[in-house]
Amino acid sequence: MSPSSFQTPNIDLPEEQIDLLLHIAREAITKGLGGDRQWRPDLEPLPELLHHPGACFVTLFTGGELHGCIGSVEPHQPLARDVAKNAISAAFNDPRFPALRTNESAYTAIEISILSPLQEVPFDSIDHLIEQLQPGEDGILVERDWNRGLLLPQVWDKITDPYEFLTHVALKAQSDISIYDDPDAKVSVFRVYHFNQPAPQS
Repeated sequence: MSPSSFQTPNIDLPEEQIDLLLHIAREAITKGLGGDRQWRPDLEPLPELLHHPGACFVTLFTGGELHGCIGSVEPHQPLARDVAKNAISAAFNDPRFPALRTNESAYTAIEISILSPLQEVPFDSIDHLIEQLQPGEDGILVERDWNRGLLLPQVWDKITDPYEFLTHVALKAQSDISIYDDPDAKVSVFRVYHFNQPAPQS
């Protein structure tokens, strides 16, 4: 299957389960503000789908500005717990931003992005790579040794040029555009199913 035949992740959550995941993210942040940064939801009362392994990113916006984005690229724990873990990490452990403060939480919106499986893209030049991308649809991950950079598909709303988008992915990997010339570099694409909760107060 080519990257262009990718579909949105095969997840169609009912509204109440979307609300549950957003509630879990909000509760995790509240617990973190109270000092418990290891909190995870009890799975027993949750719907079965939220028990299944899932990979997600949680993005926070405080006062309309980005205030943290942390996630998992591959499923390794139940989706409900991955949401909680990444919500806490986005609030308190994203090195680009100061930790969320209690007085900011009411002005913080939450976005959850559930990832499809990664699909590696074989390429022999950056132009060949760009030919295979679907701008506006594909999230991109570049990996080389211990370096890893990723941008979610939503970032295409702000960076529409594929070359510039790939440059920013490289910067996230602590590199530059030359990373795509390295035969050891690996690029994968993915899609997301995403939803959000506005800040309690605007």
